[in-house]
Amino acid sequence: MNKVFLNNEIIESSAASISGADGGFLYGAGLFETMRASNGVVFALDGHLDRLFTSAEKLKINLRGDPPKGEVSPAADKEFIADAIYQTLNANEFKEARIRLTATSGVVNTEQPEPTLLVTAVNFEPYPKEYYDKGITVVLNSYRQNPADVLAGHKTTSYFSRIYALAVAHQKLAAEALWFTIDGRLAEGCISNVFIVKNSVLYTPSLKAGILPGIARKTVLEIAGKNSIKAEEKELTIDDLLGADEVFITNVIMQVMPVIKIEAHDIKDAKPGQITKKIAALYTEHFNKEVQNVKS
Repeated sequence: MNKVFLNNEIIESSAASISGADGGFLYGAGLFETMRASNGVVFALDGHLDRLFTSAEKLKINLRGDPPKGEVSPAADKEFIADAIYQTLNANEFKEARIRLTATSGVVNTEQPEPTLLVTAVNFEPYPKEYYDKGITVVLNSYRQNPADVLAGHKTTSYFSRIYALAVAHQKLAAEALWFTIDGRLAEGCISNVFIVKNSVLYTPSLKAGILPGIARKTVLEIAGKNSIKAEEKELTIDDLLGADEVFITNVIMQVMPVIKIEAHDIKDAKPGQITKKIAALYTEHFNKEVQNVKS
C-alpha cells in the first residue's frame, strides 16, 4: 500500500481523506504539478515550485507551507513542499517515480481557510520505446481554448476538458490531441507542449496563446540556446503545423516525443527527424546530469 503526504504528515493512502467542503473538490479551485524523479532526485523541482507559486499568487490560492506554525515566508513555503515531496519518495522507497502534487484552496466558507496539500507517488512507468523509435500519431482537437480565460496558462485541477479530449484521441488510436485557440492559433497538447521544426529552425507557440509554461518546454528552449539551435516562440497556424519538417511534443514524463503523423497527414517522411533526435539526446543528457546530484 502506497503512502502519501496529506497536509502535514505521511499516512497510508487508504486513510487519506479530504473534506466534502474542500474548494478543490467542489469547484476545481486547486493546482497540481506532475513531476519525475530518477535516482531519488526530482527533476527541475525548483521550476515546478516556481510555477506552482506563480499560479497560486495570480489565482489567489493560499499555499502556506505549514499552517499550524503560523505565517512563514514564501521561501519557507517552497522548502516545506519540497520536503513533503521527498518525504513521500522516501516513505515509499522510490528511486524512479512519477509524483503528483495537488494543492487546493481548502474548506470553503471559513474565516481562515487552510489549503489542502496532497503528494502522491507511484513507480515510474515509461512510455513504450517504439513511440520514441518510430514516432507517434496525434489528432487535431475540435474544441478550442481561450487565451483570455482566467485559468489559461495555469495547471489547475479543472482539467476534465483535457482528459476528455485525450480519451477521444486514444479512441482514435492517437497518443495525443492538439488544441488551437479560438482565433485559430496552434496552442498545445492535452498534456504536452508542441514544437515544430522548419528549415532547421525550432518553433513553439508563444505563451500569449494561453499555453502552459511547461517545464520540459523551458528545458528544450534552454538546451537549444546552449547548442546553437535557433529557436523562436511565435504564433503558429495549422499551415505551419502541417508544413513542418519535424514535430515533437514535450512534458517531464515523456520528455521529447517525436510526432510523425497528424491524423492522416504524414510529417515529411513519417520518421523522427534529425533535430528532434538531437534535442531528445541533449535533453536526456541534461536530465541524467541533474539527477546524479542525489539529495542527502
